[in-house]
Amino acid sequence: MSNPGDADSRIVEDVRDLAAYLESGCKPADAFQIGTEHEAFGFHLADLMPPSYEEPGGIGALLRAVQARENWAPILDHDNIIGLKGEAASLSLEPGGQFELSGAPLADLHATKAELDTHIARLHDAAPGLGLGFAPLGFHPLATRAEMPMMPKGRYKLMRDYMPKVGTRGLDMMFRTCTVQVNLDFASEADMVKKMRVASALQPLATALFANSPFCEGRPNGYLSNRALAWTDTDNRRSGIPACIFEDGFGFEAYANWLLDVPMYFVYRDGTYYDATGASFRDFMAGRLAALPGARATMGDFADHATTAFPDARLKKYIETRGADSGRPEMMLAQSALWTGIFYDQAALDAAAALIRQFSYADILAMRAAVPVGGVATKFGTGTLRDLAREVVAISADGLRARARRNAAGEDERIYLAPLQDIAAGGPTQAEHWLARYHGAWGGDVRKIFAEAAF
Repeated sequence: MSNPGDADSRIVEDVRDLAAYLESGCKPADAFQIGTEHEAFGFHLADLMPPSYEEPGGIGALLRAVQARENWAPILDHDNIIGLKGEAASLSLEPGGQFELSGAPLADLHATKAELDTHIARLHDAAPGLGLGFAPLGFHPLATRAEMPMMPKGRYKLMRDYMPKVGTRGLDMMFRTCTVQVNLDFASEADMVKKMRVASALQPLATALFANSPFCEGRPNGYLSNRALAWTDTDNRRSGIPACIFEDGFGFEAYANWLLDVPMYFVYRDGTYYDATGASFRDFMAGRLAALPGARATMGDFADHATTAFPDARLKKYIETRGADSGRPEMMLAQSALWTGIFYDQAALDAAAALIRQFSYADILAMRAAVPVGGVATKFGTGTLRDLAREVVAISADGLRARARRNAAGEDERIYLAPLQDIAAGGPTQAEHWLARYHGAWGGDVRKIFAEAAF
């Protein structure tokens, strides 16, 4: 989630301004970049429970330790450090203390790997001295909702109070899930439309491939991706796979109109979050917002509002693919590799677009509903999602081959697809691996996942 303070103070006059804001993200293909964001659960090495912000050796202390080491600028919320900003990347906190790296926009996946390696080394340097470890998993395997702390970020209190009004699993989403997403560019409106349709149609497949949350409160929960299940009843007016993406005439203005129908959470002004939960951004544009009578919406307000919509593929000035559980480092890289290969080679993108044309919108929604339980074994068409995975991963591999971005050893970016190729060929997903460990070597003790999953 975003940190406070988009400084764009231009007044929004109508939806065309919002469409133009989104369209301003268009770039020439030779300027396309890759941004990867990933989250991990902090845990006390002593008892494996999540650390609070305030406690000695807690999340606040970790941020201060990283700041002292790297001299990154603090991101403040009422004098609390709630994140750090480097030259192009940032560290931030999700509501339950999930620690997030929002990576820099990078030229290739080899640079993404180097950035991830640096982040893991950062945690290895700072966390053990505080008695902390970090494990990238899709859903917290031990803690109840009540046992999860809350970070001192103003918008989170508003969200915590609002979520139970609009769904049964919103608090789980906020406090007990972690994800990994990749952010990628588009060249034009037509390019954006094609990519948003491909990304949205294939998010259920990504959920299946990256499933990594089979435990809840110390035991198997019956799901391969409990994180994905939480998203099915968080707040369906702002999440899921919007129908407008697949409708004729979809473009920047159509997406902006969909965003305007998403109820607001807040307005951020001069260091204060004003409660606007449930209000209409259209009313805000017209100066009729009850929380701030007479105030007019700015482009910065719209940028904030865009972060409070949670579709599986989200449009900003770039596209975020958001359907995957957080997981081990090689799977984080595989998430970026999968979408880079599809998006950044025209032949690969065209092949993916042709592939998804056989899916109806109802097919996509049915896939999304089924994958939390079935994973890659979910029935689809005349086969399963594993069959679809073979096609999609092959398309991505062709795209990465065509990009021909090589590391110092002469390897191209296809090396990062290896974990997905293994799953497509019949290997276990992360969730299936952990369940086998639970029923085998762990002797039914979920707590052992922390030592094996930790960075």
